[in-house]
Amino acid sequence: MLNQRLQQKLLQKLSPQQVLLMRLLQLPAIALEQRIKEEMIENPALEETAEEEDISDIEDLPTDEEKAKDDDEQTESEEQDKENEFELEDYLEDDEIPYYKTADPNRNPDQEERDIPFVSAVSFQDYLISQLGLQLLDDRQYQIGLTIVGNLDDSGYLQRIPSAIVDDLAFSQNLVVSEEEVEQALAVIQGLDPAGVGARNLQECLLLQLKRKPLTPPTQTAIDLLNQCFDDFSRKHYDKIILKMKITEQELKLALEEIRKLNPKPGNSMVEVTKQSISIVPEFFIQNLDGTLELSLNNQFIPELTISQDYLDMLKTYSETGKSHQQNKEAAAFIRQKVEKGKWFIDAIRQRQITLFTTMKAIMEYQKAYFLTGDETRLRPMTLKNIAQIVRMDISTISRVANSKYVQTSFGTFLLKTLFSEVMQNTSGEEISTREIKKILSDCIEKEEKLKPFTDEELVDILKEKGYSIARRTVAKYREQLDIPVARLRKQL
Repeated sequence: MLNQRLQQKLLQKLSPQQVLLMRLLQLPAIALEQRIKEEMIENPALEETAEEEDISDIEDLPTDEEKAKDDDEQTESEEQDKENEFELEDYLEDDEIPYYKTADPNRNPDQEERDIPFVSAVSFQDYLISQLGLQLLDDRQYQIGLTIVGNLDDSGYLQRIPSAIVDDLAFSQNLVVSEEEVEQALAVIQGLDPAGVGARNLQECLLLQLKRKPLTPPTQTAIDLLNQCFDDFSRKHYDKIILKMKITEQELKLALEEIRKLNPKPGNSMVEVTKQSISIVPEFFIQNLDGTLELSLNNQFIPELTISQDYLDMLKTYSETGKSHQQNKEAAAFIRQKVEKGKWFIDAIRQRQITLFTTMKAIMEYQKAYFLTGDETRLRPMTLKNIAQIVRMDISTISRVANSKYVQTSFGTFLLKTLFSEVMQNTSGEEISTREIKKILSDCIEKEEKLKPFTDEELVDILKEKGYSIARRTVAKYREQLDIPVARLRKQL
């Protein structure tokens, strides 16, 4: 049975200004610059300027009631409309508007100018296509080659079978070809630079690179090894390889050295160059001045914003001329909305910078020993809750600050959220950071004997001797987070 009833609820809801601040807070510097440009396009009341605008004259505007007394020609209907309309003077004179509410000077005259270098590069596919155009191919072969290049992944591998490429050409290019023609075009692609491109698996990729080298005994042994014992090679079963190929350990060692010189992902040599065009822009700068840490914000990408003087003048003109026409009312409402929205945006930018600086300063003081030395073992265990309690903000706010923000120090540039870590205890009961344990684990593996690398059980014993009682599963988890393979795959002759 349906019925109606009244019910009161107490709800906590974010205001539009708070939502705007939270969205701006999580943006990195480059994204914030783009967001500001978008806002300036959408809101004509916002403009970029380097000079302070005097807006004090808008506070002493005459009221509409005074102007209504002098206007004898207004009709009764117009007077009724006037009573129902919002009072412009109430908006302009509700309080004294300080300059910081309508302008955001983000630059200090003494601030150091930092230019971010950008690298432009040719993409991997464009590089191959430019080489393909130099080959002696007819239009049919060239079109097949273009399709193959378009199907290569970032590592330079062809992950599709010839029959699938035949179907693609038939449906997309209306070109009927055979699988043999695709194989012939693929052979041409495999002859391009970098060596190994166009391979269908790792084994073929390594063989393509070896066949371009001068044929020496180690190179020939490496080719035979990949052809005959690739599975044993991938599993590093060196004893089985020596028995199957009937070679000495020294011959195997020389062959493995030849293989280690090869690039298992030839396409990455071009992809990495392309990726360099996207530079990391740090949000914070920390300098060590003779044992004193100095924190500064990167404001180079944030333009100085202010409310357009033209819009303020239009508000003033409207107040002086009256509001008898409907067009004037609509224009006034539009101007009022844009100016108010611009004030919100400027205030949100200013509050964002204050929140960023306050939070980063708390992190810097909390990890002072680390920022002074750069030694990862000096990192204190730190969680979002620790910083939230210091700055008296919500954990979600600290998370937004740490997300996608970088800090530049004298010993490197780091993602801010990597400074946060879990808390563990050593055998002495002292709280330590998990990053400290990972650093020690990485150092142990780096110094191990390559012919007989440490197993996870042995690493547990080593860490226990150093005062860190950790389970084997935890060691395996940290090793995987450090992208370190198991002991068998780390073995080298």
